[in-house]
Amino acid sequence: MKKRFLTLVWACSFLPCALQAQQLLPYQDKSLTPSQRADDLVSRLTMKEKISLMQNNQPAIPRLGIKPYEWWNEALHGVARAGEATVFPQAIGVAATFDPDAVEEMFDVVSDEARAKHRQFAAQDSYKRYQGLTFWTPNINIFRDPRWGRGQETYGEDPYLTSRMGVSVVRGLQGVNTQYDKTHACAKHFAVHSGPEWCRHSFDAANISARDLRETYLPAFQALVQEGKVKEVMCAYNSYEGEPCCGSDMLLQQILRNEWGFDGIVTTDCWAVNDFYNKGAHETHENAEDASAAAVRNGTDIECGSDFRTLVEAVRNGRIDESSID
Repeated sequence: MKKRFLTLVWACSFLPCALQAQQLLPYQDKSLTPSQRADDLVSRLTMKEKISLMQNNQPAIPRLGIKPYEWWNEALHGVARAGEATVFPQAIGVAATFDPDAVEEMFDVVSDEARAKHRQFAAQDSYKRYQGLTFWTPNINIFRDPRWGRGQETYGEDPYLTSRMGVSVVRGLQGVNTQYDKTHACAKHFAVHSGPEWCRHSFDAANISARDLRETYLPAFQALVQEGKVKEVMCAYNSYEGEPCCGSDMLLQQILRNEWGFDGIVTTDCWAVNDFYNKGAHETHENAEDASAAAVRNGTDIECGSDFRTLVEAVRNGRIDESSID
């Protein structure tokens, strides 16, 4: 027995040398901080690979062990479009309970089901739309105008009630674990996105006073960012004071990041960057390159759409620096 023990000790003394060839790269080392790992990973990516990871349907990068991922998932009142799930009342009905604790419990159930579904999909090596853990919920727009066709998705017309319900949704979806997020929630659509549906891709909310902006349209977003610690914010289709919301320095930089301290992910609404240059929409930018560069410079990280593919040419043509992509 003693001889076997000494042999084992002797053999183990050589393990570090034998394992050097299998040593983890810094981005794979979970003992490092997320920032340290991210910096190392970005340094290993090509420009084209980096830009591919800024799109909602990001591809796999096998040489670095990165699996594909689809950022687009929905859970407005239950896990959507991913097989059977518990269906809860629509948001406008939930708001009528005036019970934030019940809402948090409801979305705790939603995120339980979401984790189970994602685990099952991943076991099948399936990473399609509606199978991920990043949910573009809740919709905390203020429902003032019945011509907007998505009023049922909101929590009504009151900024305070909307903020209470929204924070509860975030807590239920993201959980309270300090090390890991259960799922991601996303506060949408930032901001002043509750006017007539037919012109949402061209509407400029230029007639909203600074007081109305601060007292009506922003309180719920501020609560979700600062109190709820929401991980994602989705910028809106419309413009605010002449700038498309997904390229608005005032909304995304001055207010969201600088004033409120948001350090999470900003995603565009789907194909919102098209509206920067499309005829009949905002028409504030020359083309897809110009629009994509402006969106990234002003704070968007993920595009739902396909215009960000032109960022490769935008860098080459000097419209944006590679450091901004990083």
